[in-house]
Amino acid sequence: MTQDTNALREELESETIRICQELIRIPSVNFGEGRGDEKAAAEYVVAELARVGIASTIYESAPNRCNVIAHLGSTHPERPGLVVHGHLDVVPAMAEDWSVDPFGGILKDGFIWGRGAVDMKNMDAMILAVVCQWARVGYKPPRPITLAFFADEEAGSSFGSRWMVAEHPDVFKGCTEAISEVGGFSITLPNAKRFYFVETAEKGIHWMRLVAKGRAGHGSVINEENAITRLAEAVSKIGNYEWPQRYTATVKRLFETVAKASGKPYDLKDLRPLLSEFGSASRMIGATLQNTANPSMLSAGYKENVIPGEAVAVVDGRFLPGYEDEMNKTIQDIVGPDIKVETIVSDIALEVPFEGDLVDAMCAALIKHDGDGIPVPFTMSGGTDNKALSKIGIIGYGFSPLKLDPELDFMALFHGVDERVPVDGLRFGVNVLKDFLENS
Repeated sequence: MTQDTNALREELESETIRICQELIRIPSVNFGEGRGDEKAAAEYVVAELARVGIASTIYESAPNRCNVIAHLGSTHPERPGLVVHGHLDVVPAMAEDWSVDPFGGILKDGFIWGRGAVDMKNMDAMILAVVCQWARVGYKPPRPITLAFFADEEAGSSFGSRWMVAEHPDVFKGCTEAISEVGGFSITLPNAKRFYFVETAEKGIHWMRLVAKGRAGHGSVINEENAITRLAEAVSKIGNYEWPQRYTATVKRLFETVAKASGKPYDLKDLRPLLSEFGSASRMIGATLQNTANPSMLSAGYKENVIPGEAVAVVDGRFLPGYEDEMNKTIQDIVGPDIKVETIVSDIALEVPFEGDLVDAMCAALIKHDGDGIPVPFTMSGGTDNKALSKIGIIGYGFSPLKLDPELDFMALFHGVDERVPVDGLRFGVNVLKDFLENS
C-alpha cells in the first residue's frame, strides 16, 4: 500500500468517526404519531456534501420532516443507477437509563456511544465519508448513484421513503437496485467461523389496534361484558400463541450454510436446533422462522370504580414473505368476532435472490477485507426503507458492513440502552463499503 493510499484510508476512517459523532449529537428523535424532527440532521448532511461541491436537495414532507437527495455522476452514466440510502431519525432515549449522554457521541472503550450509533447514523457517516472523499480526489463511481437520507423510518416511513416514492418518484429515475442498513455485519459461530449477514429478505409489518367493546358500569357490580376482561383474554392468547415454523428460501440457504460450516445436522423438519450456532443473534434469527405478534400497548379506563365501555391494545405483527394472509387470519381467529382488529401500519415483506452482480460485489468486498469471512443471506425480523423503494421496482439489500467482536450482543444495541458502535468495526465497514461501491 502506497503512502498516498495509506493517507487516504486514514482520512476516510477518521472522517467516518467524526461524522458519526456529530450526527449523534443532533437529536433527530422520532416519537411516532407524526412527532419527529429531522431538519437539523438534514441540514448537516447538506452542509457536509456542499463542502466538497456535491449539490443536494431537502424535500420536506411536513414541518421539520426532512429528506435529502443527491445525485452523483459516474464513468458509465448509461448504466442503471444504485440508491445508497440511510435514515436520519432515531428512536427516543431516556437519559436516566443510560451510563452516558445518549446524544453526546462520545468515544469510550473503543466505541462511539449514543442514540443512532447503530441505527443508523453509523451507516450515514460511512456513506458521507466515502462520497466526500471521492469528490475531494475527483473520483467518479462506475455507475450513477442516488444518495437518499430519509425521515421517519422509525415510525413507518410515512414522512420519509413512502412519501418520497409517492410524491417524488422522479428522483429515483433510472435506479434499479439499492443498499441500506442492517446487513454486512459479522456473526461468529462457536467454532470461530465468521459469517457476514447480507440482508436479502425482510418480514412484513402489520401493526394492529385491537378494540374491545363492553358494558360500562360501576366497579362494584358483576359485569359479564367487561371490555378490559375481553381484551386481556385476547391479548394473553396472542402473546402466548405458538406460531408454526415456516421456512423461506432465504432461511433455508442460511441454515444449510451454517449446518455445513458447523458440522451440525440440517433437518428441514425443524431448523431450531441450529439456532444455538448464532449466539447472541439467535433471538433475531429465531424470529425469521415464523410469524410473530407481540402485544406492545394497552389503554383502558379512567377511574378506579368505573368499568369502561372500551379497551384498546396494540399488537406488533411481523409476517414472513408469503405468509401475510396466514398471520391476519390467525389473529382474527384468536380474538374472535367481538374484538375489532384495525390496521395502524401495514407494509409488505420482501425477499430477493442472493445472486447477481451486486451480490457478487458485496461478497468480494467483504472477502477482500476479511479473507476468512463467509457471506450469507439472511432475513431481517424488522423492516427498512427498501420496502418503499420496492414499490417503484428497486431491488434492495441490507449492506452496512461491520466486523464485530464475537462477544458483542450486536442485535441488542438496536434501540437499546447504551447503544454504541465499535470504532474498529466502523473502520472496517467504511473500507468495505468504499470497495463495494467502486466495483459494483
